[in-house]
Amino acid sequence: MRSTMLIAVILALGVTIFTPESLLAHGLGARYAVPIPLSFFIFGGAVTIMVSFLMVGMLLKGVVESLSYPRLSLISNNRTWLTIIRPITWVIHVGAVLVFLLLLSSSLLGTTRGVENFAPTFVWVIWWVGFGFVVALIGNVWELTNPWKIIFGWFENIYKVTNRGERLAAISDYPNRWSLWPALIMFIIFAWIETSFMESSNPRALGFLVILYSIYTFIGMFIFGKYMWLRNCEVFSVVFDLLSRFSIFEVSQNQKGVCKSCGSEECKESQSECVNCYECMYFSDSKHLNIRPPAVGLNISGTVRPSVLAMIMMLLASVTFDGFSATPEWSAIQGFFIILLPNLTSPFINGITIANTLGLIISFAAFLSVYKIVSVFIANVVLDRPYSPDYVMRSFVFTLIPIALAYNYAHFLAYLLIQGQQIIPLVSDPFGFDWDIFGTADYLININVTNARFIWFFSVIAIVVGHVIAVYLSHVKALAMYKDSSQALRSQIPMLVLMVIYTVVSLWIISRPITE
Repeated sequence: MRSTMLIAVILALGVTIFTPESLLAHGLGARYAVPIPLSFFIFGGAVTIMVSFLMVGMLLKGVVESLSYPRLSLISNNRTWLTIIRPITWVIHVGAVLVFLLLLSSSLLGTTRGVENFAPTFVWVIWWVGFGFVVALIGNVWELTNPWKIIFGWFENIYKVTNRGERLAAISDYPNRWSLWPALIMFIIFAWIETSFMESSNPRALGFLVILYSIYTFIGMFIFGKYMWLRNCEVFSVVFDLLSRFSIFEVSQNQKGVCKSCGSEECKESQSECVNCYECMYFSDSKHLNIRPPAVGLNISGTVRPSVLAMIMMLLASVTFDGFSATPEWSAIQGFFIILLPNLTSPFINGITIANTLGLIISFAAFLSVYKIVSVFIANVVLDRPYSPDYVMRSFVFTLIPIALAYNYAHFLAYLLIQGQQIIPLVSDPFGFDWDIFGTADYLININVTNARFIWFFSVIAIVVGHVIAVYLSHVKALAMYKDSSQALRSQIPMLVLMVIYTVVSLWIISRPITE
């Protein structure tokens, strides 16, 4: 794997040297001229993916009996957790709740000018973008900082003390048929707010939405139990858990008795230990904090539920559409809807909202349809056809997450580095009342913290390397499924086509000028 990744990065760097015609570095607003046509560059990116496919096929041969991976245990006994981790966790919990209260109070009581209010910048830049970056690289720190989980946990502790040690029990069992569908519905709503709702940066609207989501979350945890609700219905716990499978840190346990009451399908299927399971992290006496190679957590045993498949498809579709919606081509489509529907001017229903809503829906349908077609080809290119297309879809879907992560980094890095600086003056004046608590209220954003050339090179490398990792993971999964290297390699030809197509599309999107 190391040699494959190294060669892939070198190839990607070689490709970036021959960059395309006039480009706009994503999120910056200044063009970066390059000497050769865009078609040359796209061709180079596609060739890189194909070469990596051939190299992976040559380097990985034989049967993959297990999808286990190397890991190093950093903390491995319960006493250490109690003496070191618990005090740190308590400080983090208090800090997370204080930030949440600041977010809520500033959105409801502060200025209505989004740029001068703490809430919009924190939610859309620091938390959604920045937190996603951290979770994917480091680990699921959202599990430590989720304010709804923390507040509800405090309520559980109060209940336990006042009821002579009795735990707060769930009112009802969680219906198995619901699976992750509630979280998917919430993610679709969240993606719509992010990409289509015109008032998404209005502090009052943001505060109202946070209150509604808090009510939804607290009621759900009270009825079905905290951990069951977090695993299936709290959308950010679900999304950040998916992204954290790429990260280098994990929490595992090998005390099987804990898993008997766990609602995680992976936990039930585990033969030795389960990873990043909520129950296991809190109730096991044999926890381990491990460091592992990046991306290995995405190759899971067995298949996933249809709702998980749909969630990953929506994740891919939303981040891609978010980038495409900022191109001149999409601005033209928005303009058409504005002219077509001139009388629709409310924040909820207007030409731009309708265009973006349709775009989000079409993107999701397109990703799902294309992946379905590819899975049909995968199921049919293997001679004995041991698996159905639906089984193939659910088996390989986690290998697509590096693609979503790569494009997310390419799309949002400049945005985070530049717009993220706005949080510096806002921490001194979160309500927009002309305060200067920490002496940073007069801080001016430094646009020279990065430059168009760096962002462009970073974006290209991220997208190409992300697809190379996806190719590698997919091939490992194929070897574990088919138990024959020639069949596994044959099955991955349709997946290669998918990777090349998505690489070309991604590179084309980041090459377009930013219009939003």
